[in-house]
Amino acid sequence: MRSSDYLFIFLGSFLVVYIILPIAVTITLQIFDLSMLLKALQDERVLEALWNTLITSTATMFISLIFGVPLGYVLARKDFKGKSIVQGIVDVPIVIPHSVVGIMLLITFSSAILDNYLGIISAMLFVSASFTINSARDGFLAIDENLEHVARTLGASKLKTFFTISLPLALPSILSGAIMTFARAMSEVGAILIVAYYPKTAQILVMEYFENYGLRASRPIAVLLILISLAIFVALRGIVGRRRHAQA
Repeated sequence: MRSSDYLFIFLGSFLVVYIILPIAVTITLQIFDLSMLLKALQDERVLEALWNTLITSTATMFISLIFGVPLGYVLARKDFKGKSIVQGIVDVPIVIPHSVVGIMLLITFSSAILDNYLGIISAMLFVSASFTINSARDGFLAIDENLEHVARTLGASKLKTFFTISLPLALPSILSGAIMTFARAMSEVGAILIVAYYPKTAQILVMEYFENYGLRASRPIAVLLILISLAIFVALRGIVGRRRHAQA
């Protein structure tokens, strides 16, 4: 390798180490404090909060797929007046502070989403759906439109062409977007804190434990969230990787 390669590796390694270090330190410290971890695993509030996080994040991911994939296809295949505006709207949630998102949702939907599962999912969906939409759009853009045209000339309907040609080919990108949507939903705090403090999710509970009982009490919940997130992320990435390999 050239000297420039070593320079780039050195510079790039900083961010890798910066990401890994807090995760490794947090998990390592918890290993030496297993009693607190076991206590957290026996705490019904912790288990219920983890379950709430998983089911609402999963629901958010599926909702984003149902509505986001068709929108991604339209953005990839159709040119229409205001298309750039629609694409801009899709990306807007990424730049809005999430506490502001919570306030906007409360102003718009009021008591319908206050302190219930619908409120949690609403907050998660607002901040995370962009990942599914953009990944679906990029996946469809990467497909040669001639393949769809050939299917149409052979008598396939547009809907059949979508489900038998377009969707399977774009699936790896769509799944990648779904993973990011799930991960982003699991990590959301600000909007949920305002919209739905109850039923408690693990993201909110870890903050509550930190404020009321300190760092040592909140650390086991943080570790459990880290481990669950990593396990799900690795598993889903593995599925996407096998899918890409099968198409290659």
